[in-house]
Amino acid sequence: ATQSTSGLGKAAPKRTNKNRPLEMSAKQRVPFLRKVVPVKKQRARDPRFDDLSGEYKPSIFEKTYAFLDDMKKEEKEMVKKQLNKVQDPNRKQELEQLLQRMNNQEDAQSSRRRERERHLQFKRQQRERVRQGSKPFHLTKSAQRQMELAEKYRELKRSGKLESFLGKKRKRNAVKDRRRMPTKQPA
Repeated sequence: ATQSTSGLGKAAPKRTNKNRPLEMSAKQRVPFLRKVVPVKKQRARDPRFDDLSGEYKPSIFEKTYAFLDDMKKEEKEMVKKQLNKVQDPNRKQELEQLLQRMNNQEDAQSSRRRERERHLQFKRQQRERVRQGSKPFHLTKSAQRQMELAEKYRELKRSGKLESFLGKKRKRNAVKDRRRMPTKQPA
C-alpha cells in the first residue's frame, strides 16, 4: 500500500529509510535520456591574474610580506655559515651559487624599490607644479634613463666604486671600438 507505482505498471523500489538515497542496481545502465546532475568541474585559478584577488600594489605587497625579508636574511646567514664549514668542493660551489643568487635577488628588489620611489617622487613634483599653476611635464624614456644613470653614478660615488666602474666601462668601450674598426684589406 505504501509502494507507489509509476505509469508503466512497475512498482518503484521502496527505500529502507526516507533519509537515504534510493538503491538501484549497478548492473542496470542509466537510461539514455535521464537527467544526471552534472558535477561542476573545478577550475584552477591563478590569483596573480584573477580580478577577485584585487589590484597589485607593490607598496602594500611589501608591507604585507615584510616578514619574508627577515626570513631571507636569516637564510642567507645560515648559508654563509654552511659555506664556511663545508669541505666538499662541489657542495661549496653550490652554496656559493646560492649565495650569489640571493644577493642578486636582493639587489634587484632594492633597485625596483628605488625605481618606485623615484617614480613616486616625480609624481609628487608633478602635483606640486600643477598646484603652482605650471603645466604638467611628462618624462620621456631618454630623460628617465638619464635620471637613472645619474642616480647610479651618485650611488657608486657614495660607495667608492665609481673609479673601478668607469675603468671597466672604458675597457668595454675600447673592445667594442676595436671590434668595429675595419680590418686591413689585402691590396
